[in-house]
Amino acid sequence: MTLPIVHHPAYCADLPANHRFPMDKFRAVADLIRSEGLLGDGDFVRPRPAPFEWIALAHDAAYVDQVFNGRVPERIAREIGFPMRDDIALRARCATGGTVLTGYLALEHGLACNTAGGSHHARRRHGAGFCVFNDVAVAIRVMQADGAIRKALVIDLDVHQGDGTAEIFQGDPDVFTFSMHSEKNYPVRKVPSDLDVGLDDDTGDIQYLATLAEVLPDLLTSDRWDLVFFNAGVDPFADDRLGRLSLSRQGLRDRDRYVIETVREKGLSLAGVLGGGYSDDIDELADRHVTLHRQASAVFETGFENASP
Repeated sequence: MTLPIVHHPAYCADLPANHRFPMDKFRAVADLIRSEGLLGDGDFVRPRPAPFEWIALAHDAAYVDQVFNGRVPERIAREIGFPMRDDIALRARCATGGTVLTGYLALEHGLACNTAGGSHHARRRHGAGFCVFNDVAVAIRVMQADGAIRKALVIDLDVHQGDGTAEIFQGDPDVFTFSMHSEKNYPVRKVPSDLDVGLDDDTGDIQYLATLAEVLPDLLTSDRWDLVFFNAGVDPFADDRLGRLSLSRQGLRDRDRYVIETVREKGLSLAGVLGGGYSDDIDELADRHVTLHRQASAVFETGFENASP
């Protein structure tokens, strides 16, 4: 069996050619995964769009209704950064449904990845920063409501602090949010996670990986986690349009391999989501994002999928 990878064609909606968000990366990521044979003889696992009831577990019902019915106020649409059309709403629902499905597949197989997700700036009351719905938060709430999990750990290594995820889970003893990010980057006003590690500009591979290694093992043993969500944003890369941490491509590979192996060695299930990445070169960006799926596939094939707590 190969690593379960979740994808939906609706992950890629239409945006103006000069839009700042590289929407075409989702199509390019799927194409690259297929061309590299990471699906083996199988195919992507296709999610269904997340229904209203799922999303309202993590977001204010009035906001969810606005997105579903095309009535998002202009000021909120500006904060999100997308024209809030039907196809953008469908994209957000499919990406959210994809992360929910990825979570269940991770529980079943030990490891699974989405080709989207990681929309960590969306807060309870509204979206922001190219994030309509907080897919990881919705997935955790759905799986908790279903009785599939109780305690979840969020490892967020996107270059931007996971303010929306932190806000949604503030005061929740069953969900621990960890964000390691660029301290001087967006958002300016950060919402405290359970653990924030803000890094200086131009941190580089050595210090970045050493800092992660100081934190992660203790986090994994600090409670009896039922599931770990890993936001594998590639915007810490040195040449990313929005990144400031100066990681190399090898640094990204080492980071993802370390996180996935360390989680699986502890017998914990891991659900990987794409996170942020920004470049005008879509092929380069897709290749960078597929680092997650390559490293997860390699770990899956070693037999860690059979690890037990």
